Amino acid sequence: MAQEEKLSLAEVTAIGIGGMIGGGSFAVLGLAISVSGHAVALSLAGGGVIALLTGLSYAHLGLRFRSDGGSFTYIEQAFNAPSVAGLAGWLLVIGYIGTIALYATAFGDYGAALVKRIHVFSPQADMLAAVSLLLFLAINLTGAKASGRVELSVVAAKLSILALFVVAGMTSIHASHFTPVFNHGIFTPVVAIALVFVAYEGFELIPNAVDEMENPERNLKRAIMLAIGITIVVYVLVALVALGNLTPAQIQHDQEYVLAVAATPTLGKAGFILIGIAALLSTSSTINATLFGAARLAKVMAAESHALPRIFSMQSRKCPVPYVALLILTALSILLSVAANLDIISTLVSVTFLLIFMAVNFSACRLSKEIGLYPLWPFLGGLLAAGSCAMLLWHAWLHDRHSLLWLCVFYGAVIMPEGVLVLWRGRRTIKATSPKGSS
Repeated sequence: MAQEEKLSLAEVTAIGIGGMIGGGSFAVLGLAISVSGHAVALSLAGGGVIALLTGLSYAHLGLRFRSDGGSFTYIEQAFNAPSVAGLAGWLLVIGYIGTIALYATAFGDYGAALVKRIHVFSPQADMLAAVSLLLFLAINLTGAKASGRVELSVVAAKLSILALFVVAGMTSIHASHFTPVFNHGIFTPVVAIALVFVAYEGFELIPNAVDEMENPERNLKRAIMLAIGITIVVYVLVALVALGNLTPAQIQHDQEYVLAVAATPTLGKAGFILIGIAALLSTSSTINATLFGAARLAKVMAAESHALPRIFSMQSRKCPVPYVALLILTALSILLSVAANLDIISTLVSVTFLLIFMAVNFSACRLSKEIGLYPLWPFLGGLLAAGSCAMLLWHAWLHDRHSLLWLCVFYGAVIMPEGVLVLWRGRRTIKATSPKGSS
């Protein structure tokens, strides 16, 4: 069996950036501005603080427990409870399927709008979403190195376009658009952190490739911190340019395409098309990066802990590609993108990853001596993730109970089988330890 070439620091960092700067930097930005108002940059920076603290936990845990299982493995090692790890693993799989479906849907919407804008023809958004998933399934089936190279190229292209957008947009910013800072109240920016936290999901994919990267002792932590740091800067600058160039009415009306509209005053129709291309590149790289990490997580869950059927652990003979997991995850993502709307998927993904990040931070706190990390940082990360999750659930209860209902349905589908398994294990343990002849 030929040994596959290792991923470089740049390629690994690109996987993290690609996982974060996806459709969230385009579709979710409009939502962030509408909720937090002029304080949108503070909300995005606040989400970045949670991501940095959590990324520090992932870096130390990833070096101590070198596994494609990532979050699942860390929680399993910290709590030594198969039921807790199994539940976390299932939640992760659902979260990743939701993330892939979310960005495939965004790809389809942006692609359809862009094609219509240049008057070529009118494709179906669902069809474009499915095509994007099948394309990146094919790329991931060829191996980690191919996926890493594609990710690096796509990330470089979209960052270049966003840099052009920022530079051009800075020349036409209206200072009056930023005052007063807390025009929607002091509390709303905190709520916005939770609502748009999905935009920071993706950096946790980096440790999943710890065995496929060059010099992980040196590069793992650097890649995570670089990916999150670059993403924070991009989000804040892009938000400032969008807010500085558009009125509240424009932002509310064009929430899904707020960046494309914000590019129009300085770049005209070409700006709309350019940002549309950046949106396609962004959602593409997110699909690629998430599919890469999610398939390896599913493989570990099946092979090491049997939390998933063993068929998920099947690999290619030529290179370590979990092709069955890739096929199943892609099929389920296509199904979800067609069956559920963006509000439901976005709420599902945000709540799921805030819960997982809370659990991983508390796992790092519990294992702080073993992994060489000062316990205050993961403890703070866990508290902030828990608080943000509570804020999001509270907001959903007040404004979006339909999504909250579907969230309960999704989680019930995961918790019920795991609960039955726990009861079955407990019953077998009691039988095994009972004295012979006892009633």
